Amino acid sequence: MFYSFIELLIYYKYMSKVMLKKTAKPFVKWVGGKSKLVPILLSYFPNEFNNYYEPFVGGGALYFSINASSSYINDLNEVLISAYINIKDRLDDVISALRSIENEYNQLNSLESKKEFYLSKRKLFNQLQNDDFNKTILLIFINKTCFNGMYRENSKGEYNIPFGKHESPTICDEKNLRLVSEHLKKTTITQSSYEDAIKSAKKGDLIYFDPPYDPLNTTSSFTTYQAGGFTSQDQEKLRDTFKKLSDKGCYVMLSNSDTPLINELYKEFTINKIYASRSINSNGKKRGKVKEVLVTNYAKK
Repeated sequence: MFYSFIELLIYYKYMSKVMLKKTAKPFVKWVGGKSKLVPILLSYFPNEFNNYYEPFVGGGALYFSINASSSYINDLNEVLISAYINIKDRLDDVISALRSIENEYNQLNSLESKKEFYLSKRKLFNQLQNDDFNKTILLIFINKTCFNGMYRENSKGEYNIPFGKHESPTICDEKNLRLVSEHLKKTTITQSSYEDAIKSAKKGDLIYFDPPYDPLNTTSSFTTYQAGGFTSQDQEKLRDTFKKLSDKGCYVMLSNSDTPLINELYKEFTINKIYASRSINSNGKKRGKVKEVLVTNYAKK
């Protein structure tokens, strides 16, 4: 399945603008990332809005693409949110530590020794407690050196992605990290439930929900990147939150799978069908274009 002509036109117009300005991009690769969908998502934004909220921020591709007067980003993943805070508040320390671990990794002579190094850092990452700074460094390191840039936790909440056989990856992207830190200056960062994250939202604010997706089938494991999961009851609860924000006069937009459940839950709102590229999958044959829904409580501009 291919993008439509209009979607391609939107994408290339967006990319031409991006090439002319320095824009931050996600500092980690995250399951469900929206980097390739950003221009399409932006085309569905309201003409004007006040504050911007993203309660399931993940890698933050959409967040980094906009310049709101003030933003509020949130995620339930404590390690990820600590990384955002450390890059915002301790940028030079982050860069120094990443440069050190990058040099150490790249000086190893064989993939086998690099694999052993990776596994030792993954083990340390899972063991560290009450040390959010070093967890930030290890999170970025293993994200750049693991298989396919995935983040996934097992039922115990442990990171369990295998080594990615990278010879000399860029672990310390100093230029982008500085852009990320600058972008975060006008942003409130929280680690809480999505309900708490949007409590201060008012009429005229824009909230974008990008939750764990409703599974396309019973064997789908796409939403299992974090221990705990997101059930159909959670999807219904999120719909109720969507409606409350809409009734308050907020602009609300949500991404999810094109499943019977999601279409039924949001049938009173505008449901747009778009195609997203899925590049994170252990089975290469299951990567490609997948139809999604983009729900809004307002008409497209």
